[in-house]
Amino acid sequence: MDLDPSTFASMTPEEFAQTAKQMSDKEVSEVMSGELRTPILDAIFERFPELFRPERAAGVSSTIQFRITGGPDDHPHDTYEIVVDDGTCAVSPEPGERYDTSLMMAPPEFLKMVTGRGNPTMLVMRGKIKVKGDIATAAKFPTLFDIPKA
Repeated sequence: MDLDPSTFASMTPEEFAQTAKQMSDKEVSEVMSGELRTPILDAIFERFPELFRPERAAGVSSTIQFRITGGPDDHPHDTYEIVVDDGTCAVSPEPGERYDTSLMMAPPEFLKMVTGRGNPTMLVMRGKIKVKGDIATAAKFPTLFDIPKA
């Protein structure tokens, strides 16, 4: 089964996680270096507000940027921004210049993180995710969302 953004609207987050789980890191990298990269990333980031748990974000005000590497030569990375502000969540494919935390990772690690297949803390410890800025914000981030499990 492949990552096909045209089917994402009809998939539950759990079904998406299951689909991603069936793919090898090599397959993910290949798909995410081609023409489906932007539609896939857009579809994933559009779901963050749906998965957001506002009760866990009371008093939290943070801007987290995701820099996904591994794109085609003419566009090697994409940056998306998630802004959590006291119980609200907004996503932008146009990041601002200021952020609290920046997470940089390759597509396989990104999919592992957003599907619950990879422990973000362990991925950071192994150098698979690079963190700039506030590490405490990076550690708290996954708890603010109901991440589907594959």
